[in-house]
Amino acid sequence: MNDLIDALHLREPVEAIRSKVVPRHRSSVWYYLGGFALFLFGVQIATGVLLLLYYQPTPEAANQSVELIMKRVPFGSLVRSLHSRSSNALIAVVFLHMFSTFFMKSYRKPREIMWLTGVILLLLMLGFGFTGYLLPWDLTAYFATRIGTEVPGMLPIVGEAIVGLLRGARSVSGATLSRLFALHVAVLPLITIVIAGAHVTMTALFGSSVPPGAKITSQTKFLPRYVLGEAILWLCGLAVLLTVAVLHPWELGPAYDMTKPVEPPAGVHPEWYFMFLYQTLKYIPEWAAVGLYTVVLVFWSLVPWLDRKAKQGERSPLFTWIGIILIAGMLVLTTLAYLSVSNEVAGQLPSFGSQATSEPFPLHQPAVDRDTTLRSKGK
Repeated sequence: MNDLIDALHLREPVEAIRSKVVPRHRSSVWYYLGGFALFLFGVQIATGVLLLLYYQPTPEAANQSVELIMKRVPFGSLVRSLHSRSSNALIAVVFLHMFSTFFMKSYRKPREIMWLTGVILLLLMLGFGFTGYLLPWDLTAYFATRIGTEVPGMLPIVGEAIVGLLRGARSVSGATLSRLFALHVAVLPLITIVIAGAHVTMTALFGSSVPPGAKITSQTKFLPRYVLGEAILWLCGLAVLLTVAVLHPWELGPAYDMTKPVEPPAGVHPEWYFMFLYQTLKYIPEWAAVGLYTVVLVFWSLVPWLDRKAKQGERSPLFTWIGIILIAGMLVLTTLAYLSVSNEVAGQLPSFGSQATSEPFPLHQPAVDRDTTLRSKGK
């Protein structure tokens, strides 16, 4: 083994890993989230490759191919459910990792670029969720994607171009399915592997950040003790995912037939990680919501340079409270969104629209008429 390491000129990296230690303090348990996110991404790749063997990305065959996977392919339903459940778990873990890093002030020098790669990775995970949602080509996915692809149109200058790039046509169609499929299985994975590789490399170079004021009680050798702890977490996580996938298989709705436009089913909504944005669109116009979250994203990306106290190794309660307010706002908006959807299903009331303009969004129009309405409103 030593001869092989020397032949590959890996002696220095291997020795660095062997000598690496992880500090232990009151917040060190949060360190495990980064590795767990990497494990879940691996689950996504493994299950995604298996699904690719049978999936057909066309409006005519997409839903049928997913049904084939679930009903006729051995363990197909398990693999699909594991893929879907782990994707939601991955996004949740990345959110937790991002906020735990924020509260521990791990973005301070020399980790500013590392923080930026983390923000990019979060956006990429959300991109995976968005592009994968349409692939089953069922009713809910179709109409939710129609809503989701309209939002970027509010961006100045580039909005219409982004919508055209995503859809490939005026409305969601087979071209949209092909483009989102390509993004989901090729473009986003390649970008993610590069950014994640840079993120992991910087983690290895800079080590684990200790929060300002935290008292280090001891140190844990990265090999083998810390890696063993990661492995235990991975196995427990996999066991939970398999249990949920078996007991609660991911459902498949009826296929959407483009030749027979129908009204959207009651309660159409995006996945949970977009629900806060979905609810925001009910209170302010779309252009205002896009502008608001663009400002929030820019601010979040620049935190390492804005938090001067953290740069000096001091506590920064102002930014801590900003993070708490942001989390509370997302949780409140998400809760209100689910309550709204529940009320809509119960009362068959339209749920999408901007109260700020007093013009309810005609979600329950037939699909063909809805595009006409959007154009007449200048959307």
